[in-house]
Amino acid sequence: MPSVKYQRGDMVMGRWPGSSLYYEVKVLSFDAKSQLYTVIYKDGTELELREQDIKNAAGFQTRSRSRSRSPGRRRSRSRSPARTTRRTSSRTAAAVAAAAITENAPSSRRDARLKEALEVRLSPLDQTIPAENNSNNKHEQKEENNTANKVNEVEAEPEKNQSRYNLRRRKDDGDAKQAEVKPEQLEEKEAKLAAAPAAIPTPLDFGGKIGAYFWLLFLPAWVLFVVLQVNLEDPSLANFPPPLPPLETFWDAQAFGFVVLWMLFQALIYILPIGRLSEGMPLRTGERLKYRTNGFFAILLSSVLAAAAVHQGFDLTYIHSHFLQLATASFLISALLSIYLFVRSRYAAPEHLAFGGNSGHVLYDFFKGRELNPRVKSFDLKFFCEMRPGLIGWCLINFAMALAEMKLQGLDAPSYSMILVNLFQLLYVVDGLWNEEAILTTMDLMHDGFGFMLAFGDLVWVPFTYTLQAYYLVSHPNPLSLPALATIVTLKLVGFYIFRTSNSQKNAFRRNPSDPKLSHLNTIPTATGKSLLVSGWWGVVRHPNYLGDLLMALAWSLPCGFSHLLPWYYMIYFIILLVHRDSRDMTECRRKYGSAWDEYCRTVRYRIIPGVY
Repeated sequence: MPSVKYQRGDMVMGRWPGSSLYYEVKVLSFDAKSQLYTVIYKDGTELELREQDIKNAAGFQTRSRSRSRSPGRRRSRSRSPARTTRRTSSRTAAAVAAAAITENAPSSRRDARLKEALEVRLSPLDQTIPAENNSNNKHEQKEENNTANKVNEVEAEPEKNQSRYNLRRRKDDGDAKQAEVKPEQLEEKEAKLAAAPAAIPTPLDFGGKIGAYFWLLFLPAWVLFVVLQVNLEDPSLANFPPPLPPLETFWDAQAFGFVVLWMLFQALIYILPIGRLSEGMPLRTGERLKYRTNGFFAILLSSVLAAAAVHQGFDLTYIHSHFLQLATASFLISALLSIYLFVRSRYAAPEHLAFGGNSGHVLYDFFKGRELNPRVKSFDLKFFCEMRPGLIGWCLINFAMALAEMKLQGLDAPSYSMILVNLFQLLYVVDGLWNEEAILTTMDLMHDGFGFMLAFGDLVWVPFTYTLQAYYLVSHPNPLSLPALATIVTLKLVGFYIFRTSNSQKNAFRRNPSDPKLSHLNTIPTATGKSLLVSGWWGVVRHPNYLGDLLMALAWSLPCGFSHLLPWYYMIYFIILLVHRDSRDMTECRRKYGSAWDEYCRTVRYRIIPGVY
């Protein structure tokens, strides 16, 4: 096996993509399989370079030309890693390379150099992107589903979903006969070549191996705690820990059957040929999966079923009285599903695996999820669990809590507080299902593997912790005055407006940044070929969707009053979640976009709350 010419930490001169310019770079790693070096430029931009695109710094000499080749002199056309001009759209790397070469190369060599530049192939570098819940605000790993998401920046997604450039030419991938291959076949072959995960160590999220042990124990324990604590006559934290009931009370066969039937009913609706078939974002292979987005129809049909059950005399307050047993059944189902997902991932093709869940540490990979899009024929398990049984079950549980409040408190109608909590959270879920296609651009669907983290979040965390306000109000009513009622409603509507408009703008920009309807938007181009959006709400704060989410979370908690801290758990947890994710995203985006990210931060100063944070 030939020895590696450049070692990790070496300072060398690396050629900038599509040009003849060389800049000082540091070698980070070498991938023996692809024969590519990962290097980092002074502004933080990371690229993959072939050995022939790297020169020793000691022996490097700049060739004399009629025009200076130094980065400091190329002001008008430079695409160097230190320059990030602000404009409404970014050019592709191939176009930039062609412009630079035709301007600077001698006329006798322009044609040859232009042809060479246009043959530069842009392919994605396999890398780990931290899971962020863009989201449906499900739990720390799930929140990104509706707010998308699941990174701080709003960026244009190129057709190949590329993240960094590789200096690999098409002519190096085969012999001269390849020129006769049809473009469709060539693209397919290139996609397959770029599909295999790179042999680069994967950074571990959420505390790594030790963190995986912690979260596997903590998440179920926390759900158990809130269910038992909120059921106390005095749910004050001074009464912590709540008494643990006998073990036999955790299991109820009827409750388990109820959960199984609910999931089968939602699965049946999912496979019905109703609703549109939507395309997901391009995978590493270039493939776009099809998804049946009929979630709004699913919640309508589920509502009709619930109303019919109540009309026929079915007592839905059973959900309140057997809340612990239903949570236990959901936990068992999520655990069994996680085991199945992990086992089947051992037989999945490498291009079908998620980067973040393939660390080689069994427990961590079980928690994070190994396979990106596990499917049983056309039935997508991750997409189904993200938006169906847990989210719609959330609304069903809230409705059952309203009936339980009427029964326990002797009311003819639910209290104003209960009505607000039900309507606010119902609006949130219905909006997510109406815009179900937007989840396809989130981190959960695009980058995170499907394992215990998402399975538990979808099937247990969402329906049994997000219903905490309604569960609390059953036994602890909180009357509201009309001024308080009006203030809370106004807060909710403002938060929802910010949340929906910012997400709609972001999703439209990600799917088609060249849409004429988006031509008025200001962007900052980056060295990766993507652009950072700095218009509308995205020009006010870096996370306007988080801001809307926080205002809505506040509106959910205010109807419960200030007597106890427990109904404010979601608000507190959500603030911690967003601050943590923001910090994680800042580190990743600065590494990914280099000086362009610094310019973005100078342009959009505040992260979530204008003038505050």
